[in-house]
Amino acid sequence: MADRPAHRGRPDPRRRPDVLLIMTILISGGTVVDPFDGQFIADVLVDGDRVVAIGRDLASARRPDQTLDASGLLIMPGGIDAHSHTDARILDEDVQLALLRSGVTTVITGQDGVSFAPGDGRYAADYFGSLNGAHPSYRGDGVAGLLRGYDGRTRLNVGYLLPAGTIRYEVMGRESRRPSADELATMIAMVEAGLTDGALGLSSGLDYVPGTFADVDEFAALCAPVAATGGVFVSHIRGYEENAGPGVAELVEICRRSGVAGHVSHFHARPELIKELLDRASGSGVELTWDAYPYFRGFTLLSMVLLPPELIMLGNAEATARLRDPAERERLTQGFEQRVHTTENLGDGWADRVRIADAGTPGGVDLDGLTLAEAGDRRGLDPLQLGYQVLADSELMATTVMEIPKPRTDDQLARQFALPAACSGSDGIFLGGSPHPRGFGCLARMYGVFGRQRRDFDWPQLSMIGAGRAASRFGLGDRGRVRVGGSADLVLMDPERITDRADYAHPRRLSEGIDRVLVRGRLVLDGGELTDDLAGGSVRPSPR
Repeated sequence: MADRPAHRGRPDPRRRPDVLLIMTILISGGTVVDPFDGQFIADVLVDGDRVVAIGRDLASARRPDQTLDASGLLIMPGGIDAHSHTDARILDEDVQLALLRSGVTTVITGQDGVSFAPGDGRYAADYFGSLNGAHPSYRGDGVAGLLRGYDGRTRLNVGYLLPAGTIRYEVMGRESRRPSADELATMIAMVEAGLTDGALGLSSGLDYVPGTFADVDEFAALCAPVAATGGVFVSHIRGYEENAGPGVAELVEICRRSGVAGHVSHFHARPELIKELLDRASGSGVELTWDAYPYFRGFTLLSMVLLPPELIMLGNAEATARLRDPAERERLTQGFEQRVHTTENLGDGWADRVRIADAGTPGGVDLDGLTLAEAGDRRGLDPLQLGYQVLADSELMATTVMEIPKPRTDDQLARQFALPAACSGSDGIFLGGSPHPRGFGCLARMYGVFGRQRRDFDWPQLSMIGAGRAASRFGLGDRGRVRVGGSADLVLMDPERITDRADYAHPRRLSEGIDRVLVRGRLVLDGGELTDDLAGGSVRPSPR
């Protein structure tokens, strides 16, 4: 199948899910997979946006408008990507196609404490523009307006977390001090308003500005209204790998003080350490969930690798101006040389492990996909100076796919995902000439590698990691399962074909083995191609 199937027709922008004809669809002859009920052969009857019957020979009881033959296929719950940066890009057909082909029907956005709403969106477009993209329609009309903008414009469901860093920036800018009582009250009011508008909870990015300046007291206060509504606090903690302990301890203390449910973003560390930290949290009365992606390389802003935190904290404009100053660049060079052997993910050979995902400028397109060492050779520059030049030219918008010195193996990843409370989260970013493949194949890789190939997990276990647990944690109780009364977000998957094809050399290849997907009871992917049904849109938390 081609990487980009031809579209069967262009969607009519006037069509909305609330005016589509209600259809009855029978999915016959497949094997139902549910994270709680296991797997069994049955038909599934969909009426409108709900599953209304599961059983044998349902065609004899009711004549459907459409029948889908699922012989030899698994009828899986639509996947929930617990950590997605598709805040703006989910409106793009190429992104929708990639996600649906990998089995994802719902994305959780607003991650790492930085996104568009509340506020006018300019902070997110500046700081995280290379991660989230530029939103085509949001112009500062709050969480309700942002969520409304997804309805009738995408084929997937979109959940949203309130970004704590954005909230702090709207009230305090880049100030590193603690908030005054009035400022804290304003931030709490913004959280309360966002929750009323439909946000699923709150997110933090404690390596990013200004989230890095907030302390436990501040987060506990912001999380109090989240806890009161049954929402979740999702944290990009301070430090990962061997440094994850203090960050998890801080999250546990926030959860303990506020009563909020806690979730660790992209939890990458040794599985033994993750287990130890989860057990320690549980022993203190806090049950954490977490997400991760099954890959051996990470993705981040190039500035996070090459620049000291104190420079990044000044903001993109000021940091760029200093990078263009020869004297300041010499000082930065000396500082980097001192840090290179004391920073966990650098060390000898660092320039061969830092690969440019997006140089951030038209003039740097030829560098996308090259390591800094290779790019330096192409430009005739030292790799570090090449990196500084790319950052200055892009005004800190460049990104990188980065190898860690001691990458994990599939065996270690399998042990990690076997731990309690695991969710699949791609941390997917779709910008740049050479993005990380996790955006295009994360869930399909989970199913293909750890289900079809290695058989570390059975299909119900994988449906729990890919959908069931996230649905529970993020308050989407009518999703994440195949059950009567549940939302008809359903994936028809071939267990003998499912595979991710995106890799580091070809990061945009589409997954194979999923050719039909229903979202809210509408067939949005058929024959591996997008249909005209823009059946998705924003999702709010279910009643608890």
